[in-house]
Amino acid sequence: MSVVLLGREYASRQGAPVIHAVDPAIFTLRYFSRCLDCSFCNDQCCDHGVDIDADNAARLLALGDDFARRIPVPHSEWFTTDSQHDAEFPSGRYVRTQVRNGKCVFHVAGGRGCAIHGYALEKGLDYHPLKPLVSTLFPVTFEHGVLVPSGEVIDRSLACAGSGPTLYRGARDELTYYFGEGLTAGLDALEQLDARQPSAAGM
Repeated sequence: MSVVLLGREYASRQGAPVIHAVDPAIFTLRYFSRCLDCSFCNDQCCDHGVDIDADNAARLLALGDDFARRIPVPHSEWFTTDSQHDAEFPSGRYVRTQVRNGKCVFHVAGGRGCAIHGYALEKGLDYHPLKPLVSTLFPVTFEHGVLVPSGEVIDRSLACAGSGPTLYRGARDELTYYFGEGLTAGLDALEQLDARQPSAAGM
């Protein structure tokens, strides 16, 4: 992986992660970004659990019965019980959402999309404090302070990979929300520079 260092560090509004570099592949790799308009993936990105900050998990558990009734398993089965230490998560710890019947427990049972996101929109709430950061940024992710493509895009196992906007364009608004306009202004400049490189057209 070849990365480009940024001129400074950009901390998430939650304190972590802190971004200092980017893999320029996010400017060239593409995917079908209109998630709920997709008719061919069967919500494949929800087939696995996702890492979620421990404090984020606690916020979901505190939502009460109105939210809990939408999830087809009891609270005790929402997350893995072993938390992992990781400084790239705001609380310094994360757990993972469980998988039941081939989908993340927070997938809308018998429907489409994320129950967390749908609940927040229905209630007029900001989904960012509730939805896992990794899910919100997907298919861009972070590793050791570097913005990188999610692995499923790299290995082409993601059903919607290959056509549509670039990973960066699809995730740009969320990157701005979490890391500020300074980051995306810098990434915009790198995107334009990358587009002028002879190799970019062939990727």
